Amino acid sequence: MAKALCAVLLALLFSHASAAQEEPPAEPQRLSASGESELRGLVASGSLAVLQRPEFGEYREEIGDFYNSAGYALTWVLKSRPTAKARAVIKRLQAADNEGLLAQDYDSPLWAGRLAELGSSGDASDSELLRFDLALTVCAMRYILDLRLGRINPQPFHSTFELEPDIRGPSDFLRKRVLSAADVEAAFRSVEPAFPSYRRLVKAVQLYKELALRDDGEQLPAPATPVRPGDPYPGIPRLTRLLKLVGDLPRRAASSPRRYTGALAKAVKRFQRRHGLPPDGFLGAQTLVQLNTPLARRLRQLQLTLERWRWLPHRFSRPPILVNIPEFRLYAGNAPSQKVVVGMAFEHETPVFASQLTEVVFRPPWTVPMSIQLAELVPKLEKNAAYLAENDIDVIDGRDAIVSTGAVSAEVLSRLRDGKLYLRQRPGPHNSLGLVKFFMPNSHSVYLHGTPSRRGFWESERDLSHGCIRVEDPLALAAWVLRDEPGWTPASIRAAMEGTETVTVKLSDPVSVLLQYGTAAVKEGGEVRFFEDIYGRDAAEGKAFEERARLAAR
Repeated sequence: MAKALCAVLLALLFSHASAAQEEPPAEPQRLSASGESELRGLVASGSLAVLQRPEFGEYREEIGDFYNSAGYALTWVLKSRPTAKARAVIKRLQAADNEGLLAQDYDSPLWAGRLAELGSSGDASDSELLRFDLALTVCAMRYILDLRLGRINPQPFHSTFELEPDIRGPSDFLRKRVLSAADVEAAFRSVEPAFPSYRRLVKAVQLYKELALRDDGEQLPAPATPVRPGDPYPGIPRLTRLLKLVGDLPRRAASSPRRYTGALAKAVKRFQRRHGLPPDGFLGAQTLVQLNTPLARRLRQLQLTLERWRWLPHRFSRPPILVNIPEFRLYAGNAPSQKVVVGMAFEHETPVFASQLTEVVFRPPWTVPMSIQLAELVPKLEKNAAYLAENDIDVIDGRDAIVSTGAVSAEVLSRLRDGKLYLRQRPGPHNSLGLVKFFMPNSHSVYLHGTPSRRGFWESERDLSHGCIRVEDPLALAAWVLRDEPGWTPASIRAAMEGTETVTVKLSDPVSVLLQYGTAAVKEGGEVRFFEDIYGRDAAEGKAFEERARLAAR
């Protein structure tokens, strides 16, 4: 009882202390009747000529709600001058490049002049004041939405912007969080994805902005054959400068001016590891392509990866599973990451989406997708009548009844060719799904699973599947997924995998699965890594990113 009373008294003490430090909110600056009418008209029109991008029709409803809640008083102006809060928000907009966004999207070149114009006198007209106020509201709202959902995200914000139960849109956020914030920076940070990886990427963007400006951009010469440690190489000075600049070679490291030796070869190995290449230390064609990639393009990779992080769901009841497709890697909470095999580029690309892992199936059967049946297995069966028997595959009908378990007749083969019968591989160590399948409902029929083949995990480029994701260590992943399910220990999981029956475990609390496409990542120690754009998404989405920049610069 005494402890509870003390806790109450302490809470009251701190609440009074906090209240004493807060300044009472000032009365908003109200417009004349004609000024209010003008502001209402501009909001209704969805256009403001002083903006670099004058049209804001997609935000008109939100902006109308924002001003209506304040009785169409000015928000960012007091006594005909910009408020301290307005200046803090403008400072954040001007630094948007540091977040992987483009500050010019939010009128960054114009704010210094606008502030100077209003700050030099206190006799600006209502028309000038309301245009400043509306311009800042529009730019702040654009920034909030871009920071939360991305610059080129095609999803409408009304269905996806939900920060907290009482924050349902950007006008809510501006009104309830930014305008009342003692720390505007902290308020804006609450909009960003709460992933540690995201924050590390933000720091890398700031680093590579600086590196891109400092780099001289010289291209390394391409030799006829790979340069091995000890070989002469005319590009040594440039190679040394570049590797010191990006941090792979210590700044004080000495190197031969003409020969590729010692610390320089070791630095190249580190560079190769960071860029998804086998760290053999040879200056071959692939390594030189990566070395000659401009740092401005590396910056764009970081910006686009941040953009895609913003597209992901932001809130989870428990840690999600994340698969980064270009990295060929799976992350699950604090469990060790593991290699994955993803869909083949150009043919069977693994889609990007979010789902919920709802079931773990031990010793699963594999119902062959019709596309694989027709394009691959029927031709094999036509050449080898024993193919199905050799691979534990049954022929089934539409009701899952077995039609054939061995050699097939010409009639059955014809019905398979016509898609009227189906193929299903029996459970077991040779099943294409391995001994574990991780089911997550989605329209793409994509899931995580084991595999009897280990060869794919030896490759550095692992886009080898038909779209589903093969995991290197399904037992470890199953143990992590089932860690809170009663009775499922590593030993019982292994027993289910080695048993004779198919066992399905429905999760009491499904796990979110995020299939992500990021050609850059930053490890916990700060090491920046880059990956090949295997599906060409950087190229395609980079054009949309640039188009937004061109619109803002008009």
